[in-house]
Amino acid sequence: MDERQLRILRELGELGSVTAVAEALLVTPSAISQQLRLLQRAIPVPLTERQGRRLVLTDAGQALAGAAVEVETALARARHTVEEFVERPDGEVSVAAFHSAGAAFFPLLLRALAVPGRPLPRLADEDVPQDDFPRLTREYDIVLAHRLEHAPPWPDTVAATTLLREPLDVAMPADHPLAAKRRVTPRDVAGEPWITVHDGFPVLAVIEAIAAAAGRRLRLTHRINEFAVVAEVVAAGGGIALMPRLTMRPHPALVLRPLSGVQARRHIDALYRPERTARAAVRTVLTELRRAARTIQERDVDDPGTWGTARPDT
Repeated sequence: MDERQLRILRELGELGSVTAVAEALLVTPSAISQQLRLLQRAIPVPLTERQGRRLVLTDAGQALAGAAVEVETALARARHTVEEFVERPDGEVSVAAFHSAGAAFFPLLLRALAVPGRPLPRLADEDVPQDDFPRLTREYDIVLAHRLEHAPPWPDTVAATTLLREPLDVAMPADHPLAAKRRVTPRDVAGEPWITVHDGFPVLAVIEAIAAAAGRRLRLTHRINEFAVVAEVVAAGGGIALMPRLTMRPHPALVLRPLSGVQARRHIDALYRPERTARAAVRTVLTELRRAARTIQERDVDDPGTWGTARPDT
């Protein structure tokens, strides 16, 4: 039995005929009769009986119709509870991000929401291969993910809002010979020792593109995913590396140089299951993430000398 069948039984007890019930519920009499037959199959005793031309409820039918009132009341209460949850502006919203996005977005998000009546963010870091980001939307309301600009789009199982299109520059010590250049090419950097990410992470595809453009294999000296650690290893002379321009804090011992001849840009996207945005609190957090992205972008415009980089057109 289901809610619709119980309501039909209740209406039959009050209105006294299939035709009257059909008119009240704006369906055909045959549809009403079909639902009554389906309900009767689930009940071991008769629910209705004929009294002349009228179809009336038996004692069992009346008992079930009475229970139907309680069911409808409970369902109405449940719907109201869900509606309150959906429209509640200050509910908890879980947000996961890979490390550099978390470092850039989380402080801005926390400050924007640190007033009464706003959503309560629950933050987590998730450093996973690119293909695993969509799966995280089962666990979190919003997932900040990255992919290279020319990579395939995210699967249709998730919705995506692009927050930033971030260049990846070559990071090197400030006293490195290549630091005198405004831009570097794949041939310039192909002979250097490289610090790069583990297999499966988006930045590695740019490393492979550099090698292809230079016509030689690169020497991958260290495998480190966390860019803050990478920056320290570069500063210590461990090699050069690709570094995100917008989401990393400048390091005083390093400079960034844009890379020519290779597409070196990543998208930072907010991934979420579409049904999560039925909640007002989730929509508010998405709005604040977009506002944070504009703030991060404006910092780059306001301070073009960051990381010692002479900014090209991006």
